Amino acid sequence: MGFGRFSGADHDTRQTPSSGQGVVAKRTYDIVLWGATGATGRRAAHHLARRCAESGVALAIGGRNRGKLEHVRDGLAGRAGEIAILVGDSFDTAFMDEMSAQTRVVVSTVGPFAVYGSALVAACVANGTHYCDLTGEPQWMREMIDTHQDQARETGARIVHACGHDSIPSDLGVQLLQAKALDHCGQPCRRITTRVTRMKGGFSGGTAGSFLNAMRLRETDPDFDHLSADPYALCPTGEREGPDGPDRMMPLEVTWDADLQAWAYPYFMGPMNSKVVRRSNAVMGYPYGRDFRYTETALSRGGVGGWLAAMRKTLFGKLFLIAMAIPATRGLLERHVLPKSGEGPSKEVRESGSYEIIQVGTLRDGTVLKQRITGQGDPGVRSTTMMLTEAALCLAEDEIAVGGGFWTPASAMGPLLLARITAHAGLSFEIIAGRGA
Repeated sequence: MGFGRFSGADHDTRQTPSSGQGVVAKRTYDIVLWGATGATGRRAAHHLARRCAESGVALAIGGRNRGKLEHVRDGLAGRAGEIAILVGDSFDTAFMDEMSAQTRVVVSTVGPFAVYGSALVAACVANGTHYCDLTGEPQWMREMIDTHQDQARETGARIVHACGHDSIPSDLGVQLLQAKALDHCGQPCRRITTRVTRMKGGFSGGTAGSFLNAMRLRETDPDFDHLSADPYALCPTGEREGPDGPDRMMPLEVTWDADLQAWAYPYFMGPMNSKVVRRSNAVMGYPYGRDFRYTETALSRGGVGGWLAAMRKTLFGKLFLIAMAIPATRGLLERHVLPKSGEGPSKEVRESGSYEIIQVGTLRDGTVLKQRITGQGDPGVRSTTMMLTEAALCLAEDEIAVGGGFWTPASAMGPLLLARITAHAGLSFEIIAGRGA
């Protein structure tokens, strides 16, 4: 599969590796997992310990509580006793600097990232340390990009946000479908629509905490709604415009998908994933085209029953969003409904979960390509932590063409990460029947 046109290395020549890359190779650890005691962090620790042992990668785990970290380490497979423990606080800038200086890669599961993540990103950038995380917080991502991009280019630090279920399947799926369109048809898709057709699983206290923090931030940040609606908010300065309309959070809208013969309705993380896909296109030099359009929603089924199901889920999502926006009802949901920090789905839910995504690409001549993406395991914890594990290993082990800067999963790691997640994280990507192909 030819990915040449769809690689970040082809575009931003200012982000070539600097002398900071050589320093990274001489660190005490290869990977530090920060936040190893939360629901998502514990699962990431298990996956990382197993995978690092297989390839001889030096791993350390970190967090605030030594006792909890030792408990996590004691439950890890393989040579767990060789895994170092680093104890510190996310707000301790001196510790963040010291920790990031000891490792080649930091992988973080500590959310809300807008609350706990900024000092760590700053330290990684300053020390030329590569970094990946699970954030789905575009306001914070934009702040980190605007604040640290120039220094990351200088130090060689590759910073890659959104390395979990948000937004790896969407981002790498679009990149792969575009590569297939170029291979088979000689041109990229001018439009790709992503439909989430199945989603079985739960979500963690960290995810709930990030959403709660976003709702509080919305009350104090006058730019919150504008940035949330801006489809190109994560694109580089001077490249924040294009053909897509505003990203609306849970609009009361059900539409008919003629290609899939079913009703589409809003998907909660669609706006976030869409912003990442558009940033990938921009930082890679627009291999999808400057007129490329992208949307992401959930999909019900056809007929009256499908419309009713889609509208019911749309109304529920809208009511939930309204309730979260009101401090009184938000407090009730936080106390009595949403998972607490450190909590997550049961083992049964994690293991039995799954998801399916269909991507429909339309070329300028009307040709339609369809791609199915499937994932095994609860998307919010198990599948997410397996993808995060492979992203961290990719940054630590693989020959990545791009240099320092803020990248997306597709623009930084692309086919390297795709190979890893299909081999080790339970994902599959396959072309299904299209029209005119």
